[in-house]
Amino acid sequence: MALASLTMTSCGDSFLLIDPAGSVSEATLTTESGIDMVLTGAYSSFNSMTQTAWMGYGSLFNFVYGDVVGGDANKGSTAGDQPDWTQLETFTFSASNGYISGKWNSVYEAVKRANNVLKMAEDMGDALPNKSVIEAQAKFIKAVWMFEGIKMFGAAIPYITLEDYKANTDPQVGNIDEGGNYIYVWDKVEADLKEAIAGLPADWNSTGEYGRATSWMAKAVLAKMYMYWASPYNGNMSSNPAKMSEAKSILKDIIDNGVDAKGQKYKLIDHYGDLYNANSPDCDWGGEGVFDVQLTISGTQTDTNAIASNPAIGQAGASGLGGWGFYQPSYDFANSFIVDANGLPLSTADYRAQPRLTQMVATAAGDVPQTDLTVYVDPRIDFTMGRFNVPFLDYGTPTALNGWVRDPNNAGLYMNKKNLPYISDRGSTSVSTAPASSAKNYHVIRFADILLLYAECLINDGDLSGALDYINQVRARAANDFVKADATTVGTYSLDDKVNGKTVAGAAGNYRVGLYTAFASKDEAITALRAERRAELGMEGHRWFDLARWGVAADVLNDYVTYEGAFFPNKYSNYGKNWVMFPIPYNQIVTAMGRFKQNADWE
Repeated sequence: MALASLTMTSCGDSFLLIDPAGSVSEATLTTESGIDMVLTGAYSSFNSMTQTAWMGYGSLFNFVYGDVVGGDANKGSTAGDQPDWTQLETFTFSASNGYISGKWNSVYEAVKRANNVLKMAEDMGDALPNKSVIEAQAKFIKAVWMFEGIKMFGAAIPYITLEDYKANTDPQVGNIDEGGNYIYVWDKVEADLKEAIAGLPADWNSTGEYGRATSWMAKAVLAKMYMYWASPYNGNMSSNPAKMSEAKSILKDIIDNGVDAKGQKYKLIDHYGDLYNANSPDCDWGGEGVFDVQLTISGTQTDTNAIASNPAIGQAGASGLGGWGFYQPSYDFANSFIVDANGLPLSTADYRAQPRLTQMVATAAGDVPQTDLTVYVDPRIDFTMGRFNVPFLDYGTPTALNGWVRDPNNAGLYMNKKNLPYISDRGSTSVSTAPASSAKNYHVIRFADILLLYAECLINDGDLSGALDYINQVRARAANDFVKADATTVGTYSLDDKVNGKTVAGAAGNYRVGLYTAFASKDEAITALRAERRAELGMEGHRWFDLARWGVAADVLNDYVTYEGAFFPNKYSNYGKNWVMFPIPYNQIVTAMGRFKQNADWE
């Protein structure tokens, strides 16, 4: 809900005092139901912020930054389409990039909405039932978005207190003190999350409003923030390595005792593919969603419930579903799913030495895309991306370009898939509903993410056998599910399940999954952990943020430029050696008139 200001007038005509149609006065909203409407408006910031960033670059999904800048995906479409996104894809961006500016605006628009709720709650005082729970939800929303700002721009960003908001001095809040030193906001966001944890319920079974924040969601965000706070990701002296032990403690508590919004103990659901299929009862509130954005389809809405916005996630296809063909998995990411005889991932050098899994092949009818389905791959590849000759949800099996890929010469031959809805998911709604719209939850933090973060803490402490167990838990689940063949699939393939010692026929490709038996060194464990995060969480907006907080972004992405750039000559530039955050937008620096200082990596 947008809170409209009531214009005052000296004229005595009574009709001039009537609120314009569609506006809502503050007095009307200063009720229990009114403030809940405003709180709902703050929650809606979790859904893509399409009004301020219609391509989805302001959303929590972070596919633009996490996946495309992180090398797991190319921008897609044509080279000239969305030039700001092209700059990010090719590492030619600057502080004037419009997408980066849009992300900044989304962060502070959400902070403003949360502060508005806090102000109204304070004004209503004891007259507001459940005041502490409402304030806790607003603080959670504010902290989530401030953490987004930290991940993107570093910890020296403005923190807008409630007092700042009430005084209408948002533009006056800077990121430096009188001596020109950075003001880091870690502790302020930490305080908001701790207050949210104290004020939020563990679940929402009492009301059935499962999309609201819980104390366990807030704990998960706090633990993840501690992982960033402990890392060298922000490139200066504001990191605190001791915070990893605090993250470890919270993560273990979540693993042992955490419950979802329905009160179900957190767990890995049985089948990986069900996480992204709204027709499965395990997709929403199946026990794996630690921090979920709840979505629904209503009436003839278009894209208002799409976490990434239609242009980014819509995919053209033989079924005539529309879309612009953006957001295509990279050749490098696809080959990273190739496994060895034991079902374990290859080293980076080894998977890059293999032929591309999908290539254009000359036939009597002309060049057609063809996937080598005989190569052993992790089955998660075909839930994460669309490959030619492999069934694509319930759309059919792509065997020719035919609109599935808009320009292979610009972005390759793979399609985004994981977050696209099944036709049957959106088929019961109006035909005007666009292909990105889906009733399935968006998983911001999954239980698998929690397990792998905890394994990372164990590796840091030297407990390699403990880390092995948690990494293998995630891998073992991957062996439970695979994409099945249909009548158009060439050949007969199977899942070779090294976890349970069985072979399952009828697969769309040759899938193989195995477990690690031991880690010989800390470096070996780190390599396995990082490969597992990439395979498990791919195309969920995590990759670049992981590379940045590990302090390896420049090395990994410049190697990526060498490999991926061979397929797209003269496309990429070198990745800056200090780029572990994005620049604060240039227009913010200018309008702040000395109150903002560019972050350390971009001065």
